[in-house]
Amino acid sequence: MSNTALITGASGGIGAEFARIHARQGGDLILVARSADKLQALKDELESAHKVQVTTIAQDLSQPGAAQEVAAATQDAGLTVDILINNAGFGGHGKFHEREIRRDLEMIQLNIAALTELSHLFLQGMVERGHGQILNVASTAGFLPGPLQATYYATKAFVLSFSQAIAEELKGTGVSVTALCPGPVATGFVAAGDLDGVAVFDKAASAASVAEYGYKAMQNQKLVAINDFGLKFVLNCVLPFLPRKMVLATSRKSMEKSR
Repeated sequence: MSNTALITGASGGIGAEFARIHARQGGDLILVARSADKLQALKDELESAHKVQVTTIAQDLSQPGAAQEVAAATQDAGLTVDILINNAGFGGHGKFHEREIRRDLEMIQLNIAALTELSHLFLQGMVERGHGQILNVASTAGFLPGPLQATYYATKAFVLSFSQAIAEELKGTGVSVTALCPGPVATGFVAAGDLDGVAVFDKAASAASVAEYGYKAMQNQKLVAINDFGLKFVLNCVLPFLPRKMVLATSRKSMEKSR
């Protein structure tokens, strides 16, 4: 049985760490990201260290039609996707009405549309073969509204809801779906999203630790995986009982810049 994982957003951060974990376990890889150079460097690293086959696809998934291009490239190469890790995504700080709408629409395209389309494209083959795994990288942000990151939080709420729904639909097919919901993570996400100075990222988890947690959760077919026990307790046992306005005020405060 083949063991090929397709990972989006694989050129760095959590995505690159997922790739390293899978390669260590002897699995082949299809790496997708915008930067061809970074993908090539990771390909060289993994093929040299682990003797696995790595295919790279340089594609900007924030653009319409990109998911179809990725699926076509895998088909043309005769590759079967056994594991799909939808990791690509980005955020953006600021009041919604003051932000450039083009960036938020690209965020929705990447965080929601591309993830949904890739899931649909590769799920059909998984179900036909009777085995497969999908790991969707959501966020603890998906559990509540996010003033100053309104669109990003909303996209992750979609990913969390969508992942749970299709996981239920897929019961008995041999295919599992896991939503990984990390708290703050130390990656390029902070700089890319203009989040420097937001205090919650001062104690961010490492990308490697989050990837290890998420990969194991996927292997164990866990439905929702939250890597931070304290956050897990607050989100599941405290948040549901707080007044909505208090939740909004607390959420906003967590995204305000202290410097």
